[in-house]
Amino acid sequence: MARLNPEKLYVDFAPGVTRTDPIMGRSYTLTHSDTTGDLFLTVGLVFDYSKITSMRDEVLGRWNIYYNQYACYIYLYVDGEMGGAAASAARNMIFRRELPLALEAIRYGDREFFYAHPTLNNAPIIVYFFSAFPQYNKVENWGVFADYDGVIPDDSGYEE
Repeated sequence: MARLNPEKLYVDFAPGVTRTDPIMGRSYTLTHSDTTGDLFLTVGLVFDYSKITSMRDEVLGRWNIYYNQYACYIYLYVDGEMGGAAASAARNMIFRRELPLALEAIRYGDREFFYAHPTLNNAPIIVYFFSAFPQYNKVENWGVFADYDGVIPDDSGYEE
């Protein structure tokens, strides 16, 4: 069952990318509003640093090559601005709880890209949890984008 509410997702395509290309270097900046629950996704050739706040609770992603195949690298800053092991533990838990929603938002927000390149639905998602604390500083495989397809109809008449 989908957790994403498409009406709360706002997508912006930055200069240099179209809804279908390029693959290499395609970058995602996903932020949110704690007040409204809205999600904001920028798809570009670089991360949208103007959307990143001192809270550092954004989800960043970029297509790259991993073992001779495409993969999407996701970057999360676990320590944030607060510091301390307790704060990092809490942020780690929140990132892990909310990451499936974030991946679904990226998959849905960039759905025309995935329609144009269907093999990317099965590309690995490699997540980097950055932290000064070894117990939270990890690299993990979070499956493939097909795992985060919420089967939400789009406006083109196709259903995923």
